[in-house]
Amino acid sequence: MAPKALDYESMNENVKKVQYAVRGELYLRASELQKEGKKIIFTNVGNPHALGQRPLTFPRQVVALCQAPFLLDDPNVGIVFPADAIARAKHYLSLTSGGLGAYSDSRGIPGVRKEVAEFIERRDGYPSDPELIFLTDGASKGVMQTLNCVIRGEGDGVLVPVPQYPLYSATISLLGGSLVPYYLEETANWGLDINDLQQSVAQARSKGITVRAMVIINPGNPTGQCLSEANLREILRFCYQENLVLLGDEVYQQNIYQDERPFVSSKKVLMDMGLPFSKEVQLVSFHTVSKGYWGECGQRGGYFEMTNIPPKTVDEIYKIASIALSPNVPAQIFMGLMVNPLKPGDISYEQFVRESKGILESLRRRARMMTDGFNSCRNVVCNFTEGAMYSFPQIRLPPKAIEAAKRAGKVPDVFYCLRLLEATGISTVPGSGFGQKEGIFHLRTTILPAEEDMPAIMESFKKFNDEFMEQYEDYRGYSRM
Repeated sequence: MAPKALDYESMNENVKKVQYAVRGELYLRASELQKEGKKIIFTNVGNPHALGQRPLTFPRQVVALCQAPFLLDDPNVGIVFPADAIARAKHYLSLTSGGLGAYSDSRGIPGVRKEVAEFIERRDGYPSDPELIFLTDGASKGVMQTLNCVIRGEGDGVLVPVPQYPLYSATISLLGGSLVPYYLEETANWGLDINDLQQSVAQARSKGITVRAMVIINPGNPTGQCLSEANLREILRFCYQENLVLLGDEVYQQNIYQDERPFVSSKKVLMDMGLPFSKEVQLVSFHTVSKGYWGECGQRGGYFEMTNIPPKTVDEIYKIASIALSPNVPAQIFMGLMVNPLKPGDISYEQFVRESKGILESLRRRARMMTDGFNSCRNVVCNFTEGAMYSFPQIRLPPKAIEAAKRAGKVPDVFYCLRLLEATGISTVPGSGFGQKEGIFHLRTTILPAEEDMPAIMESFKKFNDEFMEQYEDYRGYSRM
């Protein structure tokens, strides 16, 4: 009998090629252990609320009122909710076509898109057009929509940083395109060298691949570095010379843990460069409510802004967005609240500042605690997390450990991370899931566990790591780098 359409043997081969390590073998094993009663610390995904971060009060109050608008008619509503939350809920409900249960425009609520445009103008000092902003179910959906428009077949390539967030490799595989890697330099704090970019493009072209787009993740995931303005200018000049659309993944722009290199958007740098760049380079920028001090991952709210994209192309992207009818409406309200925050003098302003500042200051301390903790361990070295939510330490595995991994049929860093999980309950992601240079091994962990738990977690990691190295090293003093 012939295979059925959804038998494994006959399904779409591109689906089989997709790999997504963040929810891969380690995560599945961690979930099994959790069912067996073992305490698991899920540091595999940047999911702040799952690791104890409290939601910001004001946005939750506003969305609660939008979800239950009958509360606004209750004479006691002012006892439970502050006046500014009530006013903001009425504002957003007035922008919808029937409350949160009604579809919005496929691009998102026009009034919220206007608020996003005003946020971008305040941030960058340049105009932003709401008609070129689409609200999406998380930034990931926007990335997928954009790549779907870029990739026409396996002959089309996308430059992606390595290490990279596997959303990009997975989506490129799913769409049947070709990932063109460019390697970030770990010894230069995960810096980017334009010469390496040029070499990557040349190698791809020698294989018959047409490179059409470039991805940057700023601040970096999993590497945590912040790109300088000079680096961004080089990248934009390179995209101009090579005729590439730049995809600027800027979802961690609120997560900055040092003062030397603040976040600067690709849009601002592009506009600062002036002609011909500011009118020629195609740019799509992404942001979300999932990261920063909001951490509202489960709400699935995001946007993308298009710069120098022709009107006919924008119409085609609108058409594709229309297939899903509408991005989720409650998340659009969260996005509006993020980009149009409380102002001094508002009733809830001081509480909002206290909560958001407390989260960011704690994340900054946790970034330092985790970096210092890893660097105190045998055969582990870690760059400081300048931004985002992750540490990406290099684990210098002894030859005997690599041999043991091969005997077990595992990639060496998967072998290490599985052993770490079994011994400590710490669920991480092996560096091979993000890409890394041959013979070099890493793991990624979030910096999100509660601050009071961090010393015990790092002590647990150190104890495991030292015992692991003791087991597999031939001698002490194995080189760290």
